[in-house]
Amino acid sequence: MKKASPIIAFLFFFWGTGLLNAQQNGSVLFQNSHVIVGDGSELSAVDVLIANGVIQSVGDLDGASADAVIDLTGKTLMPALIDGHAHLGYQAYDGWGAEFYGEENLRANLEQYAYYGFSAVFSAGSDPDLLGLNFQLQQAATDQSYAEFLFAAGMAPPGQGPNNQFLVETAQVEAATGMTILRGLGDPVQARAQVREAAELGIEFIKIWVDDRGGSQLKLAPEIYRAVAEEANALGLRVFVHQQTAPDMVDLIDAGVHGFLHGRIGDDFSAALAGQAANADVFVVPNLGLGELRREAIGADAFLVPFLDEEAAGRLRVSEQRLLTPVRDAGQEQSVRDGLARFLAAGGQLVLGTDAGAVPDHPFGYTGHRELEIYVRLGVPPMVALQAATGNAARFLGLKDQGLLRTGYQADLLVLDGDPLQDIRNTRRIDRVLLDGREVDRESLRRRVTGR
Repeated sequence: MKKASPIIAFLFFFWGTGLLNAQQNGSVLFQNSHVIVGDGSELSAVDVLIANGVIQSVGDLDGASADAVIDLTGKTLMPALIDGHAHLGYQAYDGWGAEFYGEENLRANLEQYAYYGFSAVFSAGSDPDLLGLNFQLQQAATDQSYAEFLFAAGMAPPGQGPNNQFLVETAQVEAATGMTILRGLGDPVQARAQVREAAELGIEFIKIWVDDRGGSQLKLAPEIYRAVAEEANALGLRVFVHQQTAPDMVDLIDAGVHGFLHGRIGDDFSAALAGQAANADVFVVPNLGLGELRREAIGADAFLVPFLDEEAAGRLRVSEQRLLTPVRDAGQEQSVRDGLARFLAAGGQLVLGTDAGAVPDHPFGYTGHRELEIYVRLGVPPMVALQAATGNAARFLGLKDQGLLRTGYQADLLVLDGDPLQDIRNTRRIDRVLLDGREVDRESLRRRVTGR
């Protein structure tokens, strides 16, 4: 493979260590790339040409020219990450709750995600419908310097759904905006009507809660969620489920839902259930970090510190509740490990999701990297974990030209200083983030979000 002369390559590489400042239709040639494709495969020592915000070619591009040429020897190039389960708008740099919800904070959350190498985020049923649609239109009309915003219409028994603390906050945002967040479903007729209304507005996803919150709420009845799934499928909408037990998943899959936002992958997650989910092409978000990271002292983690104010850092440091190395239940760990193994052996599809933003102190972006670490610790091969965060997430979220490093796909890319297939923590070693072919100014985003 013929490459640029050493002097020219050095000059281009030296220039390239700053921001890629070409316009969107400018071209960049990455040479000698180790590529993680996002579909479970990798390529060694290949070239990648991007222009017009799109991946133009991947392979041996001997003789190709570009506005900028960058040698990626020793680095890894992969699709940017995608979070398939979050709750945007409520978490701010200096607090959490309804008072922070608005377009400015929504954008700040997505900028924080971009800093951490994410190109898209699915906000699961906690956003005002018209505000969310308007935000999507604004984002589509401007240059994408932050992660793409996706959201769902939330549906549950009247006045219920999210955790009891979050339920209060969503009600306050509804009152403040005069817009709908949670659509109460009292019977199958009402359920079908609410799905039709969401479809007419242009909302592409439905989030349903099937959970009694330990007896404090009413659980959505099967005849109602079946009506939701049937109507949604007829209209081309996707239905994602919050559920708390594996046995509930059996009937939900039969009803025609498309994915689960809480895996509950333990002893109850049987081989039969794993096979049923795989055969129906229903994804599962394990969502393990939400429980685990609240017991870990993460306040001094250098990867997170740039987005912590002093108060938050103090809450997240070592305490009676948080340890540097939390004690883990070996039996429970093995139960999840075995459940994951059964699911993957059946051909099941994992999607990365974090539930970030639904409770305080579960930080955007950071928790996605930590979730990948947990997957690998519990036996998920690194390549499978990365596919969950790229190609799988894009496919199940309907992002048809994202999530893969292939010709014709959007140039949402992550350049890493190490190989995450060798050590999954190398996803933290971010050299560059590109969205729509433009390099993200990560430091500027950090200053914008934190104000410092």
